[in-house]
Amino acid sequence: MNPVLVVHGGAGPVSEDVKERVRQGIIRAATVGYGILREGGSAVDAVEGAVVTLEDDPEFNAGCGSVLNTNGEVEMDASIMDGKDLSTGAVSAVRGIANPIKLARLVMEKTPHCFLTHHGAAQFAAAMGVPEIPAEKLITERNKKRLEKEKQEKEAKETDSEPNLGTVGAVALDCKGNVAYATSTGGIINRMVGRVGDSPCVGSGGYADSNIGAISTTGHGESILKVNLARLTLFHMQQGKTVEEAADLSLGYMKSRVKGLGGLILVSKTGDWVAKWTTTSMPWAAAKDGKLHFGIDPGETTVTDLA
Repeated sequence: MNPVLVVHGGAGPVSEDVKERVRQGIIRAATVGYGILREGGSAVDAVEGAVVTLEDDPEFNAGCGSVLNTNGEVEMDASIMDGKDLSTGAVSAVRGIANPIKLARLVMEKTPHCFLTHHGAAQFAAAMGVPEIPAEKLITERNKKRLEKEKQEKEAKETDSEPNLGTVGAVALDCKGNVAYATSTGGIINRMVGRVGDSPCVGSGGYADSNIGAISTTGHGESILKVNLARLTLFHMQQGKTVEEAADLSLGYMKSRVKGLGGLILVSKTGDWVAKWTTTSMPWAAAKDGKLHFGIDPGETTVTDLA
């Protein structure tokens, strides 16, 4: 089986001043993940490696680039799933941790549970020796300014304007034919304390089943939760749809049924892949057969050889 790795950097507008940094970040993550697969690593290893790369990049809304809640704090969510046996791990409302996706994997592999939150997740992280970092280390000046701007504009903002719905994610198919997904986010700017979106929720923020494929979603979390976007897309594939058709059907349903915008990356058990979105943009990159495909805006795809 030829390995495949696809990553996304969140749905929503990408301003011109950061576009090149976002493009380089998404390429870097795809290259890291695909490199793990080429060396014989598992799909789980690859998606974790790719998402850690994005969590460590302040251009993306995850890890050190996480946006702030209404109190000006960082609360992060993440989940990961192994399509081989459907094992999964998730964390929500975690603070003071550089890489929530690593903690989600520890939940999957070191506990009998699937999902830990807030204080319990923090206690588990400490027990596992995950380093705690000062909360302010995760807060960037840019995100402080974004929060203030959001608060000032809240009263005047039109309800149908498109926010930056940042999340990061990865899906992979390894040489043994197994798939996995990983999704991580800092949430929505100026949200209520304790709000949890789709990213840590298996079936909404992502899903992986080696008999079907793997998906990671991004966009308006509440809308994604309402339609179980990840599992809905894989259901369409089970009904015989192609990856393109399945993506279009599920994103179209979310838009028409609950007026929700978003995007997804998807890989099938046979290695077909797609990156689709209904927002203005979605940074994405895919690596397969020694080629790297990437883009940000609709109709924009660049293909290069991987070193």
